[in-house]
Formats: sequence, C-alpha cells, structure tokens
Amino acid sequence: MTQSHPKRALFANLVYDEGGNPVETTFIGQDPYYVILDGDFRRHVAAEEIDSQVVHWLTEQISANKEMVSEGVMNFIGKDDLFTKAMVDSSINRMDELMNQGMPDDARMMLGMMGFKVIVNYHGELVKLDMPAQEYPDDE
Repeated sequence: MTQSHPKRALFANLVYDEGGNPVETTFIGQDPYYVILDGDFRRHVAAEEIDSQVVHWLTEQISANKEMVSEGVMNFIGKDDLFTKAMVDSSINRMDELMNQGMPDDARMMLGMMGFKVIVNYHGELVKLDMPAQEYPDDE
C-alpha cells in the first residue's frame, strides 16, 4: 500500500488577486483551495485549477526558451559543467511532474523573494504572471 502525500497548494503565498492582495489558502476536506475575496464574498477555487494554469504556462515558456533557461539556471547557481547541465535539462523536461510532486517550501520562498507573483481574477483564471527578471550584460 502506497502512502500518498497530503495535497498542498503549489503556489501558496505567491497568488494575488487583481487588486494586488495576497490570496489565502485553505482546505476543504483534504483538498487545498485558494480563497479569493470578491467584496465580502470568499470565493473558494480549487488550488489544482490555478496551479495547473500556471504550470502549463510556465512549461510552454520554458520549452520555447529551453537553452536560455538552462543557461540562466546554471549561471544562477554558479555552476557550468556537463553534469549540472544534464541535471537542469532533466528538471526542465519534467516540469509537468511539478503538479504531482509539489514544490519545496524553500523554492517557493525563493520565488517570492525574487518577485514571482501569480495574478488571478475572482474566478481563479490566470490574468498575469509577474516573473523575476534577470538582466544580462550587453555584449560589447
């Protein structure tokens, strides 16, 4: 018998409403929900609905810019060797597994510190992603 990990909101503390207010997370039974305020009404949107929109968008963007992302990650961690590249490329190829495996708390915290924000409307539809920007020096 396999023990399943408790489900969690993948982007907890990184989701905001269109007014810039942080969105709470809660559980209904064992399922995580984001709670989006709509006036005095608290709309509960299944975390999986919002998380899957974000993961899908990120997967598309990363796939379209795979080499640049791989290079950026290696620069960020300060390693530029064949084994690190293989590890980073493998992680990029398995982005879709993020929904099942979850995200470590320290990774979520780092994303938040870097300015990553998920902006949703009160229906839980992805409106915008604020992504951390890294400026690269111009070639001279």
